[in-house]
Amino acid sequence: MKIFVLLPRIPYPLEKGDKLRAFNQIKQLAKHNEIVVCALNDSNKVSEQDAFRALQPYCLSINFIKTSKAQILAGLVWAFVKGLPMQCGYFYNRKAVKKIDALIAKHKPDMLYCQLLRTAEYIRRKSLPKAIDYQDIFSYGMKRRANIASFVTRPIYAMEYRRLKRYEAAIFDDFDIRTIISEPDRALFPHEKRNEILIIPNGVDHNYFKPQECEKKYDLVFTGNMSYPPNVNAVEYLANEIMPIVWKTSPETTLYIAGATPDPRVKKAASERIIVSGWLDDIRTAYAQSRVFIAPMRIGTGLQNKLLEAMSMHLPAITSPLANASLGAKPGEEILIGSNAEEMARHIITLLNYPPKAKQIAQAGFDFTNRVYDWGKATERLEEAMCECIRSKR
Repeated sequence: MKIFVLLPRIPYPLEKGDKLRAFNQIKQLAKHNEIVVCALNDSNKVSEQDAFRALQPYCLSINFIKTSKAQILAGLVWAFVKGLPMQCGYFYNRKAVKKIDALIAKHKPDMLYCQLLRTAEYIRRKSLPKAIDYQDIFSYGMKRRANIASFVTRPIYAMEYRRLKRYEAAIFDDFDIRTIISEPDRALFPHEKRNEILIIPNGVDHNYFKPQECEKKYDLVFTGNMSYPPNVNAVEYLANEIMPIVWKTSPETTLYIAGATPDPRVKKAASERIIVSGWLDDIRTAYAQSRVFIAPMRIGTGLQNKLLEAMSMHLPAITSPLANASLGAKPGEEILIGSNAEEMARHIITLLNYPPKAKQIAQAGFDFTNRVYDWGKATERLEEAMCECIRSKR
Protein backbone atom coordinates (compact mmCIF):
# COMPACT_ATOMS: atom_id res chain seq x y z
CA MET A 1 0.00 0.00 0.00
CA LYS A 2 0.97 3.64 -0.37
CA ILE A 3 1.02 5.51 2.94
CA PHE A 4 0.99 9.30 3.26
CA VAL A 5 2.76 10.19 6.52
CA LEU A 6 2.13 13.66 7.92
CA LEU A 7 4.43 14.91 10.68
CA PRO A 8 4.55 18.09 12.77
CA ARG A 9 8.36 18.12 12.61
CA ILE A 10 11.07 16.81 10.33
CA PRO A 11 12.03 13.44 11.89
CA TYR A 12 15.77 14.10 11.90
CA PRO A 13 18.05 14.44 13.81
CA LEU A 14 16.64 12.01 16.36
CA GLU A 15 16.96 14.14 19.49
CA LYS A 16 13.26 14.10 20.36
CA GLY A 17 10.92 11.20 21.10
CA ASP A 18 8.35 12.00 18.41
CA LYS A 19 11.10 12.23 15.79
CA LEU A 20 12.61 8.93 16.89
CA ARG A 21 9.23 7.19 16.72
CA ALA A 22 8.36 8.66 13.31
CA PHE A 23 11.73 7.83 11.75
CA ASN A 24 11.74 4.22 12.94
CA GLN A 25 8.13 3.62 11.95
CA ILE A 26 8.85 4.98 8.47
CA LYS A 27 11.91 2.75 8.25
CA GLN A 28 9.90 -0.35 9.19
CA LEU A 29 6.80 0.45 7.10
CA ALA A 30 9.00 1.05 4.05
CA LYS A 31 9.96 -2.63 3.94
CA HIS A 32 6.62 -3.58 2.36
CA ASN A 33 5.00 -0.27 1.42
CA GLU A 34 5.53 2.97 -0.49
CA ILE A 35 5.98 5.91 1.86
CA VAL A 36 5.22 9.56 1.05
CA VAL A 37 6.47 11.82 3.84
CA CYS A 38 5.26 15.35 4.45
CA ALA A 39 6.76 17.18 7.44
CA LEU A 40 6.25 20.70 8.72
CA ASN A 41 9.39 22.62 9.62
CA ASP A 42 9.34 25.51 12.09
CA SER A 43 13.08 25.54 12.76
CA ASN A 44 16.02 27.16 11.00
CA LYS A 45 18.37 24.86 12.91
CA VAL A 46 17.26 21.70 11.10
CA SER A 47 19.27 20.79 8.00
CA GLU A 48 16.68 19.73 5.43
CA GLN A 49 19.49 18.33 3.29
CA ASP A 50 20.72 16.02 6.08
CA ALA A 51 17.16 14.95 6.85
CA PHE A 52 16.47 14.24 3.20
CA ARG A 53 19.54 12.02 2.97
CA ALA A 54 18.51 10.12 6.12
CA LEU A 55 14.95 9.54 4.88
CA GLN A 56 15.67 8.93 1.19
CA PRO A 57 16.36 5.17 1.44
CA TYR A 58 12.86 4.62 2.81
CA CYS A 59 10.62 7.07 0.97
CA LEU A 60 9.00 7.38 -2.45
CA SER A 61 8.60 11.12 -1.90
CA ILE A 62 9.90 13.52 0.78
CA ASN A 63 8.31 16.93 1.28
CA PHE A 64 9.14 19.62 3.84
CA ILE A 65 6.84 22.60 4.43
CA LYS A 66 8.57 25.58 6.00
CA THR A 67 6.45 27.60 8.42
CA SER A 68 7.24 31.22 9.26
CA LYS A 69 6.81 33.04 12.56
CA ALA A 70 3.96 35.04 11.03
CA GLN A 71 2.17 31.83 10.01
CA ILE A 72 2.66 30.37 13.50
CA LEU A 73 1.25 33.53 15.09
CA ALA A 74 -1.75 33.49 12.74
CA GLY A 75 -2.33 29.81 13.56
CA LEU A 76 -2.23 30.50 17.31
CA VAL A 77 -4.80 33.29 16.95
CA TRP A 78 -6.99 31.00 14.81
CA ALA A 79 -6.83 28.23 17.42
CA PHE A 80 -7.59 30.61 20.29
CA VAL A 81 -10.67 31.98 18.53
CA LYS A 82 -11.86 28.50 17.52
CA GLY A 83 -11.39 27.11 21.02
CA LEU A 84 -8.84 24.55 19.78
CA PRO A 85 -5.60 23.59 21.55
CA MET A 86 -2.81 26.07 20.99
CA GLN A 87 -0.64 23.14 19.93
CA CYS A 88 -2.94 22.64 16.94
CA GLY A 89 -2.75 26.31 16.05
CA TYR A 90 1.03 26.38 16.25
CA PHE A 91 1.30 23.75 13.52
CA TYR A 92 -1.65 24.83 11.34
CA ASN A 93 -1.63 27.31 8.44
CA ARG A 94 -3.45 27.80 5.14
CA LYS A 95 -0.33 27.51 3.01
CA ALA A 96 0.37 24.06 4.43
CA VAL A 97 -3.28 23.04 3.83
CA LYS A 98 -2.91 23.74 0.10
CA LYS A 99 0.40 21.88 -0.17
CA ILE A 100 -0.84 18.86 1.76
CA ASP A 101 -4.03 18.67 -0.30
CA ALA A 102 -1.98 18.88 -3.50
CA LEU A 103 0.37 16.09 -2.40
CA ILE A 104 -2.53 13.81 -1.48
CA ALA A 105 -4.18 14.48 -4.86
CA LYS A 106 -0.90 13.79 -6.67
CA HIS A 107 0.12 10.57 -4.91
CA LYS A 108 -3.35 9.07 -4.32
CA PRO A 109 -2.34 7.18 -1.15
CA ASP A 110 -4.22 4.18 0.24
CA MET A 111 -3.77 5.36 3.83
CA LEU A 112 -3.28 8.71 5.54
CA TYR A 113 -1.25 8.57 8.75
CA CYS A 114 -0.71 11.65 10.92
CA GLN A 115 1.51 11.85 13.95
CA LEU A 116 0.12 13.60 17.04
CA LEU A 117 -3.06 15.62 17.31
CA ARG A 118 -0.98 18.61 16.20
CA THR A 119 -1.54 17.58 12.56
CA ALA A 120 -5.06 16.16 12.83
CA GLU A 121 -6.80 19.25 11.40
CA TYR A 122 -5.13 18.70 8.04
CA ILE A 123 -6.66 15.28 7.39
CA ARG A 124 -9.44 14.58 9.90
CA ARG A 125 -12.19 15.32 7.33
CA LYS A 126 -10.61 13.48 4.39
CA SER A 127 -12.63 10.57 2.96
CA LEU A 128 -9.60 8.29 2.61
CA PRO A 129 -8.74 5.63 5.22
CA LYS A 130 -6.80 7.41 7.92
CA ALA A 131 -4.92 6.80 11.14
CA ILE A 132 -3.67 9.03 13.94
CA ASP A 133 -0.86 8.32 16.35
CA TYR A 134 -1.88 10.11 19.53
CA GLN A 135 1.43 8.81 20.91
CA ASP A 136 0.91 10.20 24.43
CA ILE A 137 -2.12 11.44 26.33
CA PHE A 138 -1.30 15.12 25.80
CA SER A 139 -4.13 16.45 27.96
CA TYR A 140 -3.01 14.62 31.08
CA GLY A 141 0.58 15.66 30.53
CA MET A 142 -0.59 19.27 30.38
CA LYS A 143 -2.62 18.76 33.55
CA ARG A 144 0.52 17.59 35.37
CA ARG A 145 2.40 20.65 34.14
CA ALA A 146 -0.44 22.90 35.34
CA ASN A 147 -0.24 21.33 38.81
CA ILE A 148 3.37 22.44 39.28
CA ALA A 149 3.23 25.69 37.29
CA SER A 150 3.64 29.13 38.82
CA PHE A 151 0.68 31.26 39.84
CA VAL A 152 1.12 33.30 36.65
CA THR A 153 1.31 30.45 34.13
CA ARG A 154 -1.06 27.96 35.77
CA PRO A 155 -4.22 29.41 34.13
CA ILE A 156 -2.60 29.10 30.69
CA TYR A 157 -1.71 25.45 31.21
CA ALA A 158 -5.14 24.77 32.69
CA MET A 159 -6.84 26.27 29.64
CA GLU A 160 -4.70 24.19 27.29
CA TYR A 161 -5.47 21.08 29.34
CA ARG A 162 -9.20 21.60 28.93
CA ARG A 163 -8.87 22.26 25.21
CA LEU A 164 -6.65 19.24 24.67
CA LYS A 165 -9.03 16.97 26.57
CA ARG A 166 -11.98 18.11 24.44
CA TYR A 167 -10.01 17.85 21.21
CA GLU A 168 -8.59 14.38 21.88
CA ALA A 169 -12.14 13.10 22.25
CA ALA A 170 -13.60 15.22 19.42
CA ILE A 171 -11.31 13.82 16.71
CA PHE A 172 -11.58 10.20 17.89
CA ASP A 173 -14.38 9.25 15.48
CA ASP A 174 -12.77 11.07 12.56
CA PHE A 175 -10.09 8.39 12.27
CA ASP A 176 -10.35 4.72 11.38
CA ILE A 177 -7.25 3.77 13.38
CA ARG A 178 -5.96 5.40 16.56
CA THR A 179 -2.70 4.41 18.21
CA ILE A 180 -0.94 5.23 21.47
CA ILE A 181 2.34 4.14 23.05
CA SER A 182 1.27 2.53 26.32
CA GLU A 183 -1.59 1.05 28.32
CA PRO A 184 -1.41 3.73 31.08
CA ASP A 185 -1.85 6.43 28.43
CA ARG A 186 -4.81 4.61 26.90
CA ALA A 187 -6.44 4.17 30.31
CA LEU A 188 -6.39 7.95 30.79
CA PHE A 189 -7.84 8.71 27.36
CA PRO A 190 -11.00 10.88 27.52
CA HIS A 191 -13.32 8.73 25.38
CA GLU A 192 -15.70 5.88 26.22
CA LYS A 193 -14.30 3.79 23.34
CA ARG A 194 -10.71 4.16 24.51
CA ASN A 195 -10.17 0.40 24.38
CA GLU A 196 -10.38 0.59 20.58
CA ILE A 197 -7.09 2.49 20.56
CA LEU A 198 -4.23 0.24 19.47
CA ILE A 199 -1.18 0.13 21.71
CA ILE A 200 1.88 0.47 19.47
CA PRO A 201 4.92 0.71 21.74
CA ASN A 202 8.25 2.21 20.85
CA GLY A 203 11.26 0.05 20.23
CA VAL A 204 15.00 0.40 20.47
CA ASP A 205 17.71 -0.34 17.90
CA HIS A 206 19.61 -2.99 19.84
CA ASN A 207 22.34 -3.19 17.20
CA TYR A 208 23.04 0.52 17.69
CA PHE A 209 22.43 0.85 21.43
CA LYS A 210 24.56 -2.07 22.56
CA PRO A 211 27.03 -2.44 25.44
CA GLN A 212 30.36 -0.66 24.93
CA GLU A 213 33.60 -1.04 26.83
CA CYS A 214 34.60 2.45 27.89
CA GLU A 215 36.34 4.28 30.73
CA LYS A 216 33.75 5.44 33.27
CA LYS A 217 34.00 9.21 33.73
CA TYR A 218 30.66 9.83 35.44
CA ASP A 219 28.71 8.10 38.20
CA LEU A 220 25.22 9.03 36.98
CA VAL A 221 23.79 10.06 33.64
CA PHE A 222 20.48 11.57 32.57
CA THR A 223 19.80 12.13 28.86
CA GLY A 224 17.17 13.71 26.65
CA ASN A 225 16.07 16.90 24.97
CA MET A 226 16.94 19.37 27.71
CA SER A 227 14.46 22.03 26.64
CA TYR A 228 11.53 19.62 27.10
CA PRO A 229 9.68 20.68 30.30
CA PRO A 230 9.48 17.19 31.91
CA ASN A 231 13.25 16.81 31.43
CA VAL A 232 13.93 20.31 32.79
CA ASN A 233 11.80 19.45 35.81
CA ALA A 234 13.73 16.19 36.30
CA VAL A 235 17.08 18.03 36.19
CA GLU A 236 15.92 20.48 38.85
CA TYR A 237 14.66 17.58 40.97
CA LEU A 238 18.05 15.88 40.66
CA ALA A 239 20.10 18.98 41.35
CA ASN A 240 18.03 20.45 44.18
CA GLU A 241 16.56 17.46 46.00
CA ILE A 242 18.17 14.12 45.10
CA MET A 243 21.88 14.85 44.73
CA PRO A 244 22.22 16.82 48.01
CA ILE A 245 21.08 13.67 49.84
CA VAL A 246 23.56 11.52 47.88
CA TRP A 247 26.40 13.97 48.55
CA LYS A 248 25.91 13.68 52.32
CA THR A 249 27.10 10.07 52.03
CA SER A 250 29.14 10.16 48.81
CA PRO A 251 30.37 13.73 48.24
CA GLU A 252 32.39 12.85 45.13
CA THR A 253 29.42 11.51 43.14
CA THR A 254 29.11 13.10 39.70
CA LEU A 255 26.06 13.58 37.49
CA TYR A 256 26.21 13.99 33.69
CA ILE A 257 23.29 15.83 32.04
CA ALA A 258 23.53 14.98 28.34
CA GLY A 259 21.20 16.28 25.67
CA ALA A 260 20.39 18.95 23.11
CA THR A 261 19.30 22.57 23.69
CA PRO A 262 19.63 22.81 27.49
CA ASP A 263 17.15 25.23 29.03
CA PRO A 264 18.60 28.08 31.14
CA ARG A 265 17.35 26.25 34.24
CA VAL A 266 19.36 23.19 33.17
CA LYS A 267 22.48 25.28 32.59
CA LYS A 268 22.00 26.83 36.01
CA ALA A 269 22.30 23.37 37.59
CA ALA A 270 25.86 22.93 36.26
CA SER A 271 28.67 22.72 38.82
CA GLU A 272 31.89 20.82 39.49
CA ARG A 273 29.81 17.72 40.24
CA ILE A 274 26.98 18.27 37.72
CA ILE A 275 28.22 18.42 34.13
CA VAL A 276 25.86 19.73 31.42
CA SER A 277 26.98 18.69 27.94
CA GLY A 278 24.58 20.25 25.43
CA TRP A 279 24.34 18.60 22.03
CA LEU A 280 26.32 15.38 21.51
CA ASP A 281 26.99 13.90 18.07
CA ASP A 282 26.67 10.41 19.54
CA ILE A 283 24.55 10.05 22.67
CA ARG A 284 25.92 6.54 23.18
CA THR A 285 29.13 8.01 24.58
CA ALA A 286 27.14 9.51 27.46
CA TYR A 287 25.75 6.09 28.37
CA ALA A 288 29.03 4.27 27.87
CA GLN A 289 31.01 6.69 30.07
CA SER A 290 28.58 6.40 32.99
CA ARG A 291 27.94 3.83 35.70
CA VAL A 292 24.23 4.31 36.42
CA PHE A 293 21.32 5.78 34.48
CA ILE A 294 18.64 7.80 36.27
CA ALA A 295 15.37 9.24 34.93
CA PRO A 296 13.44 10.78 37.86
CA MET A 297 10.40 11.82 35.81
CA ARG A 298 7.63 13.59 37.71
CA ILE A 299 5.58 15.03 34.83
CA GLY A 300 4.98 14.06 31.22
CA THR A 301 3.42 11.00 29.64
CA GLY A 302 4.37 8.14 27.35
CA LEU A 303 7.30 5.78 27.18
CA GLN A 304 10.75 7.18 27.94
CA ASN A 305 13.07 6.22 25.07
CA LYS A 306 16.04 7.19 27.19
CA LEU A 307 15.30 4.27 29.52
CA LEU A 308 15.17 1.81 26.62
CA GLU A 309 18.48 3.09 25.26
CA ALA A 310 20.30 3.01 28.60
CA MET A 311 19.04 -0.47 29.52
CA SER A 312 19.89 -1.77 26.04
CA MET A 313 23.44 -0.51 26.63
CA HIS A 314 23.60 -2.56 29.86
CA LEU A 315 23.30 0.28 32.38
CA PRO A 316 21.46 -0.30 35.66
CA ALA A 317 18.54 2.14 35.67
CA ILE A 318 16.60 4.08 38.28
CA THR A 319 13.31 5.82 37.52
CA SER A 320 9.98 6.93 38.95
CA PRO A 321 6.69 5.03 39.21
CA LEU A 322 5.29 7.42 36.57
CA ALA A 323 7.90 6.48 33.97
CA ASN A 324 7.88 2.77 34.77
CA ALA A 325 4.09 2.60 34.40
CA SER A 326 4.61 2.83 30.64
CA LEU A 327 7.88 0.88 30.56
CA GLY A 328 6.61 -2.13 32.51
CA ALA A 329 9.91 -3.37 33.96
CA LYS A 330 9.87 -5.40 37.19
CA PRO A 331 10.73 -3.13 40.14
CA GLY A 332 13.67 -4.37 42.18
CA GLU A 333 14.65 -6.90 39.50
CA GLU A 334 14.93 -5.17 36.12
CA ILE A 335 14.90 -1.59 37.37
CA LEU A 336 14.89 0.35 40.65
CA ILE A 337 11.95 2.65 41.42
CA GLY A 338 12.08 5.74 43.62
CA SER A 339 8.87 7.49 44.68
CA ASN A 340 10.65 10.41 46.34
CA ALA A 341 14.07 12.03 46.62
CA GLU A 342 15.13 9.86 49.57
CA GLU A 343 14.34 6.61 47.73
CA MET A 344 16.08 7.84 44.58
CA ALA A 345 19.19 8.75 46.57
CA ARG A 346 19.21 5.40 48.38
CA HIS A 347 19.08 3.54 45.05
CA ILE A 348 21.93 5.64 43.66
CA ILE A 349 24.13 4.87 46.67
CA THR A 350 23.27 1.16 46.49
CA LEU A 351 24.15 0.80 42.80
CA LEU A 352 27.36 2.80 43.08
CA ASN A 353 28.60 1.00 46.22
CA TYR A 354 27.51 -2.58 45.49
CA PRO A 355 28.74 -3.68 42.04
CA PRO A 356 27.06 -7.14 42.18
CA LYS A 357 23.65 -5.48 42.62
CA ALA A 358 24.36 -3.02 39.81
CA LYS A 359 25.45 -5.88 37.54
CA GLN A 360 22.31 -7.89 38.34
CA ILE A 361 19.95 -4.96 37.59
CA ALA A 362 21.86 -4.09 34.42
CA GLN A 363 21.68 -7.65 33.06
CA ALA A 364 18.00 -8.08 33.90
CA GLY A 365 17.15 -4.71 32.36
CA PHE A 366 19.18 -5.56 29.25
CA ASP A 367 17.35 -8.89 28.87
CA PHE A 368 13.98 -7.16 29.39
CA THR A 369 14.44 -4.50 26.70
CA ASN A 370 15.80 -7.00 24.19
CA ARG A 371 12.87 -9.32 24.84
CA VAL A 372 10.05 -6.77 24.85
CA TYR A 373 10.99 -3.69 22.82
CA ASP A 374 11.58 -4.08 19.10
CA TRP A 375 10.69 -1.56 16.36
CA GLY A 376 9.97 -4.28 13.80
CA LYS A 377 7.48 -6.19 15.95
CA ALA A 378 5.73 -3.03 17.12
CA THR A 379 5.34 -1.60 13.63
CA GLU A 380 4.01 -4.91 12.29
CA ARG A 381 0.90 -4.38 14.43
CA LEU A 382 0.38 -0.95 12.91
CA GLU A 383 0.86 -2.25 9.38
CA GLU A 384 -1.60 -5.10 9.95
CA ALA A 385 -4.23 -2.65 11.24
CA MET A 386 -3.76 -0.43 8.18
CA CYS A 387 -4.10 -3.35 5.77
CA GLU A 388 -7.26 -4.57 7.52
CA CYS A 389 -8.75 -1.07 7.43
CA ILE A 390 -8.17 -0.73 3.69
CA ARG A 391 -9.63 -4.18 3.00
CA SER A 392 -12.75 -3.39 5.03
CA LYS A 393 -13.44 -0.25 2.98
CA ARG A 394 -13.20 -1.91 -0.43
